[in-house]
Amino acid sequence: MSEQQQKVAIVTGGASGLGLATSQRFIEAGIKTIIIGRNEEKLTQAKASLGELAICISFDLGQLEQIPSLVQDIVKEHGKIDILVNNAGINLKKDFWDVSDADFHHIIHTNLFSVFSLSREVAKIMKSQGSGSIIMISSMAAKYGIPKVIAYTASKSAIEGMTKAMAVELSPFGIRVNCIAPGFIATDMSAKALNNDPERKNKVLSRTPMGKLGEAKDVAEAALYFASESSNYVTGTSLAVDGGNSIGF
Repeated sequence: MSEQQQKVAIVTGGASGLGLATSQRFIEAGIKTIIIGRNEEKLTQAKASLGELAICISFDLGQLEQIPSLVQDIVKEHGKIDILVNNAGINLKKDFWDVSDADFHHIIHTNLFSVFSLSREVAKIMKSQGSGSIIMISSMAAKYGIPKVIAYTASKSAIEGMTKAMAVELSPFGIRVNCIAPGFIATDMSAKALNNDPERKNKVLSRTPMGKLGEAKDVAEAALYFASESSNYVTGTSLAVDGGNSIGF
């Protein structure tokens, strides 16, 4: 495969959890994958396990004013950007009335503002190329009400709305925008949350028709589908990878 033919992807939060699984799957498919994260140690470990197709960049996406130059540097170095996976995000579990304005702002800034700024800058590059795929990561919190995650729910509901609006506006320029809504996936982050709360874990499993947690690779396969020619005629969708959780009774 020539360098011209090889696809270039950015995966934010790509050094752990769903992002790492997605980066790994992309690399298996021969895609050069630029992993953006804040944790140097995790980035180093990811690079060691993923090999030469992984390029790790330590960067805080909360620094919105630095995102345009980050994207320009990536294009200078690698020539193009074919795929963007907006995976980086944080959660906060607190009773509604205990969530401060600062708490709410912090979650929205990380999960929404950063995604908007990075998507805007990458879309400019994709527009000049005449093609591209942007993949958002949503959540079951955007599908139904979950207590104690108000800020996270607000951010992920906005992501689903942005997916549709961006898809309509960017389609004429050959850019597709889709969203994956993971259900309850077995990762370190979810294990910590669910194992400390047996009642919540039982509720999750009882309303999931398939009766089990998903695996990170299930989300990675969905991301590869949206990144590839297999989904050429698909844009503006939200795909629940959730074992039926969002329609469970």
